[in-house]
Amino acid sequence: MISRFEQFVTGLGQRTISTVSGFGRYVMLVSNFFYWISRRPFRVRLIFRQLEFVGNKSLGIIFLSALFTGAVLGLQVGKIFGIFKAEGLMGATTGKAMALELGPVMCGFIVTGRAGAAMAAEIGTMRVNEQIDAMEAMGVDPVSYLVVPRVFASVLMMPVLAAIFLFLGVIGCYILGLSIFHIDTMVFMENVRWLVWSSDIRKGLFKAAVFGFILSSIACYKGFYARGGAKGVGEATTEAVVASLLSILICDFFITYIQMR
Repeated sequence: MISRFEQFVTGLGQRTISTVSGFGRYVMLVSNFFYWISRRPFRVRLIFRQLEFVGNKSLGIIFLSALFTGAVLGLQVGKIFGIFKAEGLMGATTGKAMALELGPVMCGFIVTGRAGAAMAAEIGTMRVNEQIDAMEAMGVDPVSYLVVPRVFASVLMMPVLAAIFLFLGVIGCYILGLSIFHIDTMVFMENVRWLVWSSDIRKGLFKAAVFGFILSSIACYKGFYARGGAKGVGEATTEAVVASLLSILICDFFITYIQMR
């Protein structure tokens, strides 16, 4: 009779093997992406379709999220700076936080929930319906056709969305500061120009590009290896979102640590 300890060790071993093999499949998918990204055929139409899907269709939620995130952050910061009669610094503080952290991370979360989940569900449905198998039988590489346009478009559009998020977040902070804290416009703008450096913006845009690669590649991987019909597609979509969010947070720490050195 198998003891509980043996069951625990067996289960732990199975989970470890599953995790390592899954990571290996992910690395192989990423290596295939880099192989096909510089080789013909260049699927320009599919890339533009994904650019529109990841970028244009995310603008509405990015617009609202950025305005209210900037306003909420400005409200909290303004109350603290109000103690020292330094409300004029709320714009610079909000801008710096938006440029370095909130812009890339929030955009990563939003695009993961909206576009990443859709990528995993779409590719997963094609897998369980054997459309990917049919594609391979016709001599069309599924990584070139399905993965490359989605990952490439996400890497391109995420910095654009992060820049829009930064701009709108500062605008939201300015509107709140003008209406509630009655700050001077020139003081607000000068502090933003003085404290928000171009290097901060570059660091944030680099983070956004990395997060775009992470969320799209994980979503494509989870969908590409989905199994078990409709239930499997749902599980793959959930796993894609959870893994992308955790990966973004973990990578954000290491990128920030490297950029601060």
